[in-house]
Amino acid sequence: MKDFIYLDYNATSPVDKRVLDAMLPYFSEKFGNASSKTHAFGWVADDVVKTARKQVAELINCLDQEIVFTSGSTEAVNLAIKGVWDNYQTKGNHIITVKTEHKAVLDTCAHLEKKGADVCYLSVNRDGIIDLEELKRAINDQTILVAVMFANNETGVIQPIQQIADITHQYGAFFFCDATQAVGKINVDVQEVGIDLLCLSAHKMYGPKGVGALYVRRKDPRVTLFPQMVGGGHERGLRSGTLNVTGIVGLGKACEIAKEEMKADSNRIYGLRYLLEENLCSAKGVFVNGNKEPRLYNTSNLCFSGHRSETLIRQLPRIAVAMGSACASALAEPSHVLKAMGLSDNDSYSSIRFSLGKYTSEEEINEVLRLFKGILSGQ
Repeated sequence: MKDFIYLDYNATSPVDKRVLDAMLPYFSEKFGNASSKTHAFGWVADDVVKTARKQVAELINCLDQEIVFTSGSTEAVNLAIKGVWDNYQTKGNHIITVKTEHKAVLDTCAHLEKKGADVCYLSVNRDGIIDLEELKRAINDQTILVAVMFANNETGVIQPIQQIADITHQYGAFFFCDATQAVGKINVDVQEVGIDLLCLSAHKMYGPKGVGALYVRRKDPRVTLFPQMVGGGHERGLRSGTLNVTGIVGLGKACEIAKEEMKADSNRIYGLRYLLEENLCSAKGVFVNGNKEPRLYNTSNLCFSGHRSETLIRQLPRIAVAMGSACASALAEPSHVLKAMGLSDNDSYSSIRFSLGKYTSEEEINEVLRLFKGILSGQ
């Protein structure tokens, strides 16, 4: 598909060739079950899982034993939020989250509301940032969990994570952070910012689909989750099921590469995003949705006032961009993120998310600019 220009890296990313090479032997040659303890096939699988666990832990600065492998961030979200609710509802039934969270978080919270949870949904301002004073007013001694994403998947806006963690811990609650879009792109240090639970996914950082991880803090404070999948006691009883050894190897390798290269990648990609925004925003009625800084360096959510995004995208079939989250792309409603930020329905329906990656070239951005300018000028 080399004739296409891919600018939807927040939906998914291609697997890095080095990641694929690391994975290949574990499809066929080294096919053992990591839980098989009586022979070399199982020992080999167990060893590479341990290596991958260490690679993931090193990327976010935690202990190897604090990493639980999952099928991706959605499962990790469910394990974190439901796991806290099931284990700590005797302490309180109050959960705080944000209106602009990913649907995985919002739908999980809605599910728990039916079970008696009292969920508070914080608002955001036009820039997509929560009001810390609203958080302080909402939190109380019945609050058991605060769930706020690190960086928004649609706008790239980064929340004041450390301040949120500090407020949360003052009330003895746990802080869960959906860092799916942030990990592998920017430095995420769970010790430095005080995160108790964090989810990540391989396919957002040039790893395979279908594998991710949940970080669960072991001390200061210790988080104890009620498992959501049982049937074998894998992952220290937190997530039963035969480990996806091949995928886990890919996740570990992707984390290792990200740790080494994400700073250099960020500088180059930021320059390409700047080129894209400066040129497109020079056209009448085009503006950036959300806070310009701090924001993920690869993400640009632009409103093309007066132009339906669906129409623009249809006129540019060679360019892969998005109108919002990939997980909500089948819905006819305007983006819940943009609506929560105060955009009108018209402006929400006129917005496009561009998300760049390490394989994006300057030639591709220049071609995108040429095509968009032709349409916007009516040529």
